[in-house]
Amino acid sequence: MKQYFNCLAAILFTCFAATSAIAQTSSDVYGGTSDITWLGMDFTQVKFVGTATQFKDAGEISNSDFRDKYIPAWNQLFVNEPKKYNVAEATRRTEVKYAVDVTDKVNSKIKKDFFSTGSEEYRTLNESKVADLVKNYDFDGKTGIGLIFFIDGMSKGKDEVSGWPTFVNMKTKKVILTSNQTGKPGGFGFRNFWAKGFLEILKDVKADFKKNK
Repeated sequence: MKQYFNCLAAILFTCFAATSAIAQTSSDVYGGTSDITWLGMDFTQVKFVGTATQFKDAGEISNSDFRDKYIPAWNQLFVNEPKKYNVAEATRRTEVKYAVDVTDKVNSKIKKDFFSTGSEEYRTLNESKVADLVKNYDFDGKTGIGLIFFIDGMSKGKDEVSGWPTFVNMKTKKVILTSNQTGKPGGFGFRNFWAKGFLEILKDVKADFKKNK
């Protein structure tokens, strides 16, 4: 009988551990104990309203320039300058893992016209669309909690960046938390001007953690 209960206890513990590993919630995000992997910024849905020629250093930027030069450079800032683009501090962790290759792979395959000179709404995403993007994502076998910024709009006229900081369960491909945040860009040069907008979105994430600690 004792052996039976020991066996039953082992089975229940295994099932509970497996379920806990899959069923991640907002408390796992805000609690500060679960590991977080920074996956980078996804630009597949972005619409850029305005012209790059407004920046003297940029000149005429083609779609391939935007995809192959600027997007990787913006993503790499989080890796190269972790004290400034401090994902760990923003998410109340002592450290985070980095796997920007996950979004780099997706961004490198973008084939679209990024630029629009019109005055139409530049933000393209909502919670449902973000969930669909996550559901079809390739996390390269990674598990645990991942953080992606889905950037959906960059407006020169409004001087604003729109993005969706999204915490995901990489095993189940489910959204744990997502919300729309905007950031005000600024600075010299095309890359740095918009980089400040992404940094402002990261600061919004930090503020949410402070509010929900």
